[in-house]
This record gives sequence, structure tokens and C-alpha cells, in this order.
Amino acid sequence: MAISNRERIGRALDLLLEGLYPYVEREMRSVYRDKWLVAATPFVSEDRTLRRSVEQILKKDVYALLKLIWNQWHEAFKKTLGNAEKNLVGELMVTRNSWAHNDSFSSDDAYRALDSIARLLTAISATEADTVEKQKQELLRIRFDEQARRETKKAAVTAVETQPAGGLKPWREIVTPHPDVASGRYQEAEFAADLWQVHLDEGSDEYRLPTEFFRRTYLTEGLKQLLANALLRLSGIGGNPVIEL
Repeated sequence: MAISNRERIGRALDLLLEGLYPYVEREMRSVYRDKWLVAATPFVSEDRTLRRSVEQILKKDVYALLKLIWNQWHEAFKKTLGNAEKNLVGELMVTRNSWAHNDSFSSDDAYRALDSIARLLTAISATEADTVEKQKQELLRIRFDEQARRETKKAAVTAVETQPAGGLKPWREIVTPHPDVASGRYQEAEFAADLWQVHLDEGSDEYRLPTEFFRRTYLTEGLKQLLANALLRLSGIGGNPVIEL
């Protein structure tokens, strides 16, 4: 079943959380040693409802990690990341908030989010970047298929709306109607077979005589299956008793 763009972004944010936490802990420890959680506390929103510790919040909330990187940029993260990565952090904070507030995402929005996540994960050498890259490629394939379908539909509509080329003869001059139709003597009832008349060997030759009937009838695959099924039932060796018309 196809997933929504919001679901794609949610999965990518989960991967970002998995890859980002070890990096954040490592860089914070390199500066603050065993006091790194104390240093992080002022930048982590207090969780009074669940009473989670700062460490638990950082392990479960990607926004808390991104916010910590942003606020501790000069102290702990500037030495391993550049300004481009800082911009990605700010962008992904906005993306995560939009996702958390159930905003809608276009395919372009989703690709932008996945690309930014993949870039940040790659910058910190996180293995989760490979999975996000695969998600990006899958989204590109879906976008290409959608675009191809739109172009095909557009071409079909254009073809229908195009004016016919000049010099074409009217269909009445090309198609020769049946004599009874041309003379106005046809009866609408004769366009449908009366099986009881066929059983009594009455009616027009088109329905009464097998050679005439099949000379005028094109055996489609559906009609072939219908006839084969009828023969099986009449022979008592199978066949479906119910036929969908």
C-alpha cells in the first residue's frame, strides 16, 4: 500500500534520530565530559507529563537533538560541522514542527526533507544515511511515474481536442450500411436474438442458421469463454453455473 509524504518524512525523522543521538552525545562529551547532560539541560524542554530525564528526551525527540545542536553550535559542534550543516539543522527543525502539527507535504516538500536529512546524516558519517537515500530514490521513481502519467493524459486530451485533418471523407461515404438499415426497413427487435424463435427454427437467417450467425459474428475472447463454459455445462463435465455479463 502506498504511503503518504507525511509518513515518508516521519520515517526519515526516525532515522535521523537514530543516527544523530550517538553523534550529539560524543561531541557533547568531548567538551563537557560526564557533565554533558547538565550542559544540555537548559536547552531541553522539561517533560512534566511523562517525567522523563534529559537523556530520555534526547533519545526519543529528534527536535530536542536539533535544538541542542543549534544552541551549542559554537561550543560543541562547530569544529566538526560547517555552516551548510547548521543551515540544515535550522531547516529540519522547521520540517519536524510542520510534521508534528500534521501539515500536508507535497512530493517536492518530501524530497527536500529527505535530501536534507540524508545530507546531515552523511555529514556525521551515520549509516542511516544509506536508508534515507533509498527512500529518496523511491520517491523520485514515484514522482517520475506520476509525471509520465500526467504527460500521457495531457497528450491524450490534446489528441482528442485536435481538429481533424482536412480532406477526410465523411463516414457516411466510407461505411456502407446494411440494406434494411439504408432503406429504413430494419426492426430494432432484430438486433437482439430471440432464443425461443431460434429454438422453434423461426426468425431471420442471421439467428436461425448457424453459418449465417457466425459469418456475421466476431468471436471475442469473452464470447469464446462463454461458449466453452456452456458446452462444459451441457456435457455435464464442469463449467460455471453462474455467468457474469
